[in-house]
Amino acid sequence: MTPMDKVEVLYHDLVHGYGDAKDGEVRAASKLLMVALYNLKENAGDQWYDIVDEYTEILKNDSARFEQFMQSNRSHYDDDVMTIPVFKHRSFQA
Repeated sequence: MTPMDKVEVLYHDLVHGYGDAKDGEVRAASKLLMVALYNLKENAGDQWYDIVDEYTEILKNDSARFEQFMQSNRSHYDDDVMTIPVFKHRSFQA
């Protein structure tokens, strides 16, 4: 499984976790976006916004190209068998 596959499986798991709640897909995507934005800002330095802007501009102006990016980062596994292990978060104290 590629990293993209794992993120998509996580997204579907989050959507499932919302059950019948209104806008579960939007809520799940928003949570992943929040985590992604935070981590880009923390790890990409001053360039974090340029990365976000580049992707949003491509999606806004050339959605077919964006879909090609997505597709090139996916494996070709059957969606019905894609799962990821769940690990319990453990906090460590120094």
